[in-house]
Amino acid sequence: MASALDIPRVVIAATGSGAGKTTVTVAILGALRARGIRVAAFKCGPDYLDPTYHARVLGKPSQNLDGWMMGREAVLATFARASADAELAVVEGMMGLFDGAAADRDEGSTAEIAKWLEAPVVLVHDASGVARTIAAIAHGFARFDPDLRWAGLVCNRIGSRGHLDLLIRSQPAIPVVGGLPANHELSFPERHLGLITANKEVFPDSLVEQWARIGEQWLDLDAIIGAARRAPRLETPAARRSATPQSPRCRIGIAYDDAFHFYYEDNLRRLEELGTELVRFSPVRDRALPKADGLYFGGGYPEAMARELSENKAMREEIRRFARDGRPIYGECGGLMYLCEAIRTLDGTEWPMIALLPGVAVMADRLQALGYVEVQTRSPSILGPAGLRFRGHQFRYSSLEGVDASRIERAYSVVPRWGAAFDEGYAAGSVIGSYVHAHWASNPAVAEGFVNACITSQRR
Repeated sequence: MASALDIPRVVIAATGSGAGKTTVTVAILGALRARGIRVAAFKCGPDYLDPTYHARVLGKPSQNLDGWMMGREAVLATFARASADAELAVVEGMMGLFDGAAADRDEGSTAEIAKWLEAPVVLVHDASGVARTIAAIAHGFARFDPDLRWAGLVCNRIGSRGHLDLLIRSQPAIPVVGGLPANHELSFPERHLGLITANKEVFPDSLVEQWARIGEQWLDLDAIIGAARRAPRLETPAARRSATPQSPRCRIGIAYDDAFHFYYEDNLRRLEELGTELVRFSPVRDRALPKADGLYFGGGYPEAMARELSENKAMREEIRRFARDGRPIYGECGGLMYLCEAIRTLDGTEWPMIALLPGVAVMADRLQALGYVEVQTRSPSILGPAGLRFRGHQFRYSSLEGVDASRIERAYSVVPRWGAAFDEGYAAGSVIGSYVHAHWASNPAVAEGFVNACITSQRR
């Protein structure tokens, strides 16, 4: 069964990475909110960081839409659910418009999401060094894929109003709907993974307000809204009826602080729909665990908080005791680093961690792994039976050293989108950790298995 969704929507894409998609998206979101328009925000691809900027502007979570990890039906269902109470939806793309999981087709790209959503595209280009050439760039994009709908072209990092006028007068095939001036004072701070997670320290309210004003002043917001309103009614999967009981079936502690905050909102929602009460806690600040039947440690920056995590010995012992009681603990990327023996930071300091899994997470100054992966579980675990398949993503600057096959069971067989297959993931009793950020839309049975393990632990 399907249902029709009638919501104005637009995708903010780019000619390539670094063109300024997030800046333009933040300016549009801020300007729309300043006008009193209820907006739902989304991010194409597996990125955790850009959605935090959307959330700072709108005051509510932004959802990931990943064609390769989620599939069309889950993308449309997530979009329909998250935009149900909105008046307009804004979707920030990833990389270049046509870049994704394959070199010769749309799979995993922003273009794929735009076509699934039947949404017009705002194309962002860094115009700092071009004038009439913008017309040639727009010409190529406008004709490359006739199935795409176009909302306009935003020229980023322009030098002046005069520069913007030149770009408009070149009469590109995709009409210019504004430009943003280069302003290094208002740029977003970066860390080795790209943008730093947006919080009030790095992205204060004053900066949010300034970008909203810039969006109103420099963008043709009426043209963008008009294009969004021309999007047709969208056929989406019928909403699933939540089976969540009135009283929770179990409680799962979600590590959430400066060290751990990378979670797909869809994963957390699935746990809640399965009858789970999610309880946030801080491994950095809290001295004791909340009452819980299972623990979930997501990704983040544990290396940046290594001293604080290591010195919180009370929390470390609480987590060890939790594991000794046979209760499920699941860790992804940063969570894996915390669950292993130690984290070695770039200065060579080794900070003791939980030591539920063997090995030392050693930080490097360059990427150690990047890209989509498909996982198959090798044996039964807290996620379910052997042979479970699901999809995920890796983006990490550390590697786990000092782990051999005689010390720990390899929980996963991993097939990267590019490259050779390998065994990864580490299981010990009721604990499992991996560098893979899994998206459970690829196989909802994984979330069900974790919840069932937490319910079973109540009887211990």
